[in-house]
Amino acid sequence: MSKFPLLLLATALLSALPLAAQPAKRVASTGGTSPHETFSVVLGDRRNGNRVTIVYGRPFSADPKTGEIRKIWGGLIGTGSNPWGKAWRAGSDEATLLITQKPLMVGGATVAPGAYTLFLVPLEDGSAKLVINKQIGQWGLQYDAGQDLARVDLAKDAVDPRVDEFTMAITKNKDGNGVLKLIWENTQYSAPLTLVK
Repeated sequence: MSKFPLLLLATALLSALPLAAQPAKRVASTGGTSPHETFSVVLGDRRNGNRVTIVYGRPFSADPKTGEIRKIWGGLIGTGSNPWGKAWRAGSDEATLLITQKPLMVGGATVAPGAYTLFLVPLEDGSAKLVINKQIGQWGLQYDAGQDLARVDLAKDAVDPRVDEFTMAITKNKDGNGVLKLIWENTQYSAPLTLVK
């Protein structure tokens, strides 16, 4: 085999790598202090599956002004401007964005293809709800309950060791479905993601 076809094959394979593996991308916010992250996961078959993308700000437990480690649940969230029972932007700065290419079940709610904003409503008893909202493109503190598509109960689990930067993730199950996770301090909230057939 001549060198030209091998070079062509190597170039094609290397150019396909970004499509095969989509690592998290950290970018600056458009006006806040926290780093932002974009990640994408394909649920189901790689060729015909559903690409789910999340874009969110990642606040730290450390106060950006003093560096002091803050209490998150019952401290930063649950008091002051983020009281229990009020929608929190599930991150920092701009509102958290969820994009799904195909219909998707989040918990028990059917979500049509498109873009949505995610909020978290933490309650004083430790439980929380995930809000899927139809309004997009707003600063994270702008919330219109009239635009809610659904509210989903979240499972709560303890996390050890402590997570000092708010983290969202989607893990895939063997059946091709997944789990959305929101993790901060010593708490993880989660909801199943199920492909709609």
